[in-house]
Amino acid sequence: MAQKPLRVLACGDVEGKFDVLFNRVRAIQKKSGSFDLLLCVGNFFGSTPDAEWEEYKTGIKKAPIQTYVLGANNQEAIKYFQDADGCELAENITYLGRKGIFTGSSGLQVVYLSGTESLNEPVPGYSFSPKDVSSLRTMLCSTAQFKGVDILLTSPWPKYVGNFGNSSGEVDTKKCGSALVSSLVTDLKPRYHFAALEKTYYERLPYRNHVVLQENAQHVTRFIALANVGNPEKKKYLYAFSIVPMKLMDAAELVKQPPDVTENPYRKSGKEASMGKQTPAPEEESACQFFFDLNEKQGRKRSSTGRDSKSSPHPKQPRKPPQPPGPCWFCLASPEVEKHLVVNIGTHCYLALAKGGLSDDHVLILPIGHYQSVVELSAEVVEEVEKYKVTLRRFFKSRGKRCVLFERNYKSHHLQLQVIPVPLSCCTTDDIKDAFITQAEQQQMELLEIPEHSDIKQITQPGAAYFYVELDTGEKLFHRIKKNFPLQFGREVLASEAILNIPDKSDWRQCQVSKEEEEMLARRFRKDFEPFDFTLDD
Repeated sequence: MAQKPLRVLACGDVEGKFDVLFNRVRAIQKKSGSFDLLLCVGNFFGSTPDAEWEEYKTGIKKAPIQTYVLGANNQEAIKYFQDADGCELAENITYLGRKGIFTGSSGLQVVYLSGTESLNEPVPGYSFSPKDVSSLRTMLCSTAQFKGVDILLTSPWPKYVGNFGNSSGEVDTKKCGSALVSSLVTDLKPRYHFAALEKTYYERLPYRNHVVLQENAQHVTRFIALANVGNPEKKKYLYAFSIVPMKLMDAAELVKQPPDVTENPYRKSGKEASMGKQTPAPEEESACQFFFDLNEKQGRKRSSTGRDSKSSPHPKQPRKPPQPPGPCWFCLASPEVEKHLVVNIGTHCYLALAKGGLSDDHVLILPIGHYQSVVELSAEVVEEVEKYKVTLRRFFKSRGKRCVLFERNYKSHHLQLQVIPVPLSCCTTDDIKDAFITQAEQQQMELLEIPEHSDIKQITQPGAAYFYVELDTGEKLFHRIKKNFPLQFGREVLASEAILNIPDKSDWRQCQVSKEEEEMLARRFRKDFEPFDFTLDD
């Protein structure tokens, strides 16, 4: 019998906003079922008055889930952590301690290191030193059977974590973060590593813990940095995931490499490794050979040599799209296109009302030429797709709506990017996201969250079947289709009682109207959309 995964929540800097955090946890558990534990990194206590904390400390209020927290990161917070070895701070809230390993009854191993890096002696009570890191490494890595740990919790980011990976946004990982944490994580090989303090969300692409063709395959590491609770920018501060303890996993399953895996960002040369020094990996190596270079301000695609394609003395002509194998309902030049549904035409793409739409303003973004999926689009088509996305978000926002985009590249011949507006009064973005995740779980589908700044082309290859959702916040969900997939899944989620509450419209065939009504709806949309139409700009 397969081991049942543990359901875990990880959280960034709480900063004393206990009610905001625990009310959010309650809402998640009400919708998605119970979780086994909550792990908090960063600053658990803030500079705010202690009245809210006193209610938890005295038992007036209670955390809804067993919560484990790291220690102080500054002098002001030391007063809350009386016992350096860890202790219960309030009912259901436990301070793990300055450093060590927590092993649950399930066998899950959580390694923790509290505080910020200090190279000075004596070491402040809110910091860790090279000796602390060395003792933790010795404690865990001394046996020949050691393969790694399940979860590592630190407050600071590891230095250089952005090497070979997707963009870390405004955080410069060559300057920010702790080199000691980088050194520790190299040896501990955690499957998940959580950190905070930078007040932003960053989910790095998974990286490998072995040298290809030189070492046996090992499990990958996923680094996730979380924002601060209740931040006004609504950056992600809570991360939900399922995990089977490493000790209970089949070895072959454990070391499976995801398709978007990258090189290890902390890789050292032989000389530097022997000296115990940390060095950033070369920047222009394998990441640019396979992925869009997300560090480039313009997001230009690089060639396999790493040279900018714009520097070529002979710029390439735009690649012509492939020809459809037969009649296509969506190639604009095709006689099969129902042109009365077309509401806007650009240079490379066009907008059309969806036939049997979930609402009167449910539209599709479609390439004029024949492309099967977003993954296959040429650079100039991608650019115009993004323009349509931005414009439609502005348009629907002006009408009190947020829009959800999804693509199903399965049993379809021409890319159809569905854009469905949802009234702001219906639900929040988090509600929409939870609805997709919950329905996917019910149908035993793995719906993964893609790093915010990553490109879909980094995740999958041309010809591969997938389902992809993009929310108005930029958050993205992705499912790799392996066998069967419910064709109406996206519509079913959005039509459900939790979102639009029109479950009878989950099948487009039940929503078709007469051609006369379609023409009327198209005229109305064109008129309303005209003030936002970027194709009219000089």
